Amino acid sequence: MKNIVIIGAGNVATHLSVALYKANYNILQIYSRTQQAAKTLAKQVNSNFTNCFEEIDNSADLYIIAVLDSCIKQIVAKAVFRNKFIVHTAGSVPVTVLETISKNYGVFYPLQTFSKDVALDFSQVPICIEANNTNNETELYTIANNLNCKVYSINSKERKRLHLAAVFVNNFTNYLFTVAYNILDDKNLPFEILHALIKQTTEKATNNIPADVQTGPAKRGDIDTINKHLQMMNNNKDFQEVYKMLSNKLMEDL
Repeated sequence: MKNIVIIGAGNVATHLSVALYKANYNILQIYSRTQQAAKTLAKQVNSNFTNCFEEIDNSADLYIIAVLDSCIKQIVAKAVFRNKFIVHTAGSVPVTVLETISKNYGVFYPLQTFSKDVALDFSQVPICIEANNTNNETELYTIANNLNCKVYSINSKERKRLHLAAVFVNNFTNYLFTVAYNILDDKNLPFEILHALIKQTTEKATNNIPADVQTGPAKRGDIDTINKHLQMMNNNKDFQEVYKMLSNKLMEDL
């Protein structure tokens, strides 16, 4: 599994390609619908590139589809890989989406948030793998191990649930960070004052059962403080509704 074609040039494709390249895999080719995106990533991993699907190299050992979940079916509809080993990297898409284009298929799902320009230690990324047979699963284990990642054998149903949990942990939490940023920025207060709190909250949640370390006015049933906070957000009903909904859910657990 030394020669790899990456289908995609976005956030996941970029970090995964670079990690594989550093682990001495040969990135044979990068494909992207956007030529500049393919070229930019190819330059980082000393690879060829194309924006023409028909020109994808058919000599690779492994094809990794690292595109938006919603685009995987579009790739599958055009793909002819002659039973080469092909995997996707999506959390919410079942492995069986690939069964019509190859008899060797699987999933290589890095459970992490990715941004092209934000540095990331890929060895700290958990990899969830699934394959249609034992030999292919072993190949994916080997690749993940070569990246020094912790590997989990997770089926499609389990992976979908993991993806749901990840949305709460990452996407929704980051939205709340955005709300906090805007609340402070509106009064010219620096968001960096909250950095230590964010780090401590994350550390407590990872070292304990999250519910056991819950704090705050809603947890205490402090209605007076809650009402004062709601009044401060009279100019932003959206923020006010988020605060009210979360506070009510926390107070239900009292």
